[in-house]
Amino acid sequence: MRMREKLLSAAVVLWLAAASAGGQTGGAAAGGSGPGGRAYALGPDDEIVITVAEAEDFPGKPVRIGPTGSISLPMVGRIEAAGLTVEQLEAELVNRLKTYIRNPQVTVTVTEMRSQPVSVIGSVGQPGVRQLQGRKTLMEVLSEAGGLKEDAGHTVKITRRMEYGPIPLPGAVTDASGQFSIAEVSLRELMQAQNPLLNIPIMPNDVITVPRAEMVYVIGDVVKPGGIILGDQSTVTVLQALSMAAGLEKTAKPQDAKILRVAPGSTQRVEVAVNLKDILAGKKSDVPMEKEDILFVPSSKGKTAALRILEVAVGSGTTAIIWRGAR
Repeated sequence: MRMREKLLSAAVVLWLAAASAGGQTGGAAAGGSGPGGRAYALGPDDEIVITVAEAEDFPGKPVRIGPTGSISLPMVGRIEAAGLTVEQLEAELVNRLKTYIRNPQVTVTVTEMRSQPVSVIGSVGQPGVRQLQGRKTLMEVLSEAGGLKEDAGHTVKITRRMEYGPIPLPGAVTDASGQFSIAEVSLRELMQAQNPLLNIPIMPNDVITVPRAEMVYVIGDVVKPGGIILGDQSTVTVLQALSMAAGLEKTAKPQDAKILRVAPGSTQRVEVAVNLKDILAGKKSDVPMEKEDILFVPSSKGKTAALRILEVAVGSGTTAIIWRGAR
């Protein structure tokens, strides 16, 4: 064997050893294995590098898999790469190159994974588009998106293209176009592992939406002003909200409390008078709060200070402290 061929063969052996080590640690690019050693299925728009030690026609330059999932290579022609793992593509190349090269040594490296995007939007730490890079469950994808934010709701919505089949959940429905399967999962059951079947495998092009929870707010002259996340089909009364805010300050004027409520069909808020003093004394019935209501308790210190608190709270749209109601 010529010296050049010996050096190339040695380089391939070293590369394969490194790739094998990388696959054991879950490296996606080395050897093409995704996290946990699972094989990554190639797809359109992925970029790979193919090296054949004995063939100068394979210089190791990046090759982009086409929209139809195929690639065209010297000596071997057109290959349907989409759907194959790196190991399967290597085996197919070896089989075709045997006509020209004795015992061909082929390596395929994935340099860009762009064929399996998943969109995670809504109330998560890092919303955006990410690549699956192997088989992932709903919990794994949510974790990679930074987990749930404090104001996350109680369900997660999954939208899937019908080419991957309907979502394997009892409540899944097909949209009017017939192109998408849609399902919702209870985050409480998912996070508490009450029903492991809810932790479904995620497919390419899935859209995972975590809506912001419905909330009510307590502001003004209370001990702990903040937001209260409403639970599943739960309502909160003004006394319950006041209790979660740890009660009134000594300087509060409960008889002048009010609810600021968004008027139907408008973005403006209207005032609803609430005499907390009479409600606390049992002279009047408790008042239920609607989603996004703001319970404002003024202070006896002065109208100017109370208005300033109110303007800041309404302008920010939320508060620093968030409590969760019963899920």
